Amino acid sequence: MIKKPVTDFDARRVLVSPSLLAADFADLASEIKRVEAAGADLLHLDIMDGHFVPNLTMGPPVIAAIRKHSILTFDTHLMITNPLKYVKPFSAAGADHITFHLESDDNPDETIRAIRAEGCSVGISIKPATPASAVVNYLDRIDLVLVMTVEPGFGGQSFMADMIPKVAEIRALAGKLNPKLHVEVDGGIDGETVKRIVPAGANMLVAGTAVFRAPDGAQAAVERLHNAQKLLPVH
Repeated sequence: MIKKPVTDFDARRVLVSPSLLAADFADLASEIKRVEAAGADLLHLDIMDGHFVPNLTMGPPVIAAIRKHSILTFDTHLMITNPLKYVKPFSAAGADHITFHLESDDNPDETIRAIRAEGCSVGISIKPATPASAVVNYLDRIDLVLVMTVEPGFGGQSFMADMIPKVAEIRALAGKLNPKLHVEVDGGIDGETVKRIVPAGANMLVAGTAVFRAPDGAQAAVERLHNAQKLLPVH
């Protein structure tokens, strides 16, 4: 299976990754086609195990089922206690990129190596309480940092504005250690909150409700997010 990792994208571009969690699960194929036609750059897959976070979502069989319906990069976010155990199954199911949580139980270095071995790009996610400094030692070995701008576990939460300085700090660190790093944000991202988070240096925007459930349609929602390009600092 040929992978389409996030390294195929320019970190100097604002990229939109709609979260499938907000889609109509009774008609996933059509929902994916809808955001693909709307101009989405990637598709964000929230994988929750009911242990690391208090919710259950989807596993490798669902990813394998939808893989045949999309050409988008599958931006796979493992909110699970033991990501190392699931790297191979999700890669085999069609994940192109895998992000795991620094707060999970597995060794980060081993997990990075395992993801690389599968040909996927690698991301590390941090919860709101985890400081930017926690990812410093990994920045030159990964392709993306995902800053949670809500507590992980459920969609539809309100944006946490106090995460803006964290995003700015990670972007500044990346400027020194890995300029090609994508800084992704997830939680309460919409046409208004992007005006605050993109100037801090976030270039990859996960948006679920704001895209899949936009009153004026997915295309208008994706365009609103892409329009934040002019706010992205030069890096």
